Amino acid sequence: MFRIWGKIWKDNHLVRDMVSCNNDYSMSRTAMVFQALDEICHEFDLSQPIWLDSNIRDFQLHDKTRFTKDSFIESIDFDYLEFQVIEE
Repeated sequence: MFRIWGKIWKDNHLVRDMVSCNNDYSMSRTAMVFQALDEICHEFDLSQPIWLDSNIRDFQLHDKTRFTKDSFIESIDFDYLEFQVIEE
């Protein structure tokens, strides 16, 4: 099972979280990551964040990244969206 944990943080407090699960291993890992991000953003009613070079690098190294206000086109009312692979 492929699971990704999305968390919204504000003032060092976890405001909201969700786990996205995918069992379709016919998809590539990248496709599963983007599908999970779509699902999490839809659930949190957010626009899709932009993957900056720092996000890509962090995700490749640690299977975890933080999307700050710089990654969103619209303004956000939280500090960052944390996106982490918890099971592959």
